[in-house]
Amino acid sequence: MTNAPTENPQLARFADRAARFTAVLQGAAGRWDAVTPCDGWTVRDVVDHVVETQRDFLTRHDLPLPARTPDQDPAATWQTHRAAVEALLAGEGVAARRYDGWFGPTTIGDTMVDFYGWDLLVHGWDVARATGQELVWPDELVADLEATADGWGDSLYGEGICRPPVELTGDATPQDRLLARLGRDPRWTAPEPVR
Repeated sequence: MTNAPTENPQLARFADRAARFTAVLQGAAGRWDAVTPCDGWTVRDVVDHVVETQRDFLTRHDLPLPARTPDQDPAATWQTHRAAVEALLAGEGVAARRYDGWFGPTTIGDTMVDFYGWDLLVHGWDVARATGQELVWPDELVADLEATADGWGDSLYGEGICRPPVELTGDATPQDRLLARLGRDPRWTAPEPVR
């Protein structure tokens, strides 16, 4: 998905996840007000959430980003943000900077991949479903997301993370089972627009 340098595997993984989110936004074709599987959120709200949560995390660690440009279209906002984040993470020692995280000692780079990059993939699915795009992750990516969810334990269902699991019946793909575990109904479709 990306041509990012591979000298730092963390940065390459984050860049891949960011590129996947970018592709979904490009496929959204400007449908920023489409309803998403996230209760009460439009596509515009999802993009805003992704950008603001990353900005908050980085600025709390004294890694400031340029001010947001008001009234930009969400895809442009994301692209500007993505470029700034990737440049920031490529700075000397930034990705390797250690701090005490929710689950113990970690690094800025690990958090950007395993939490914020994970968030990009899951919310990318939300945007894809909202805008009628088919999004199928490779098996190894599903396994990686599943392993990350395993590592969070009960915290996966903490405030603002995931809703309780959705029950599936019959055969389901590994991706569908993962989405259901994350409180998303893989059969969800966008409601018909009101005319």
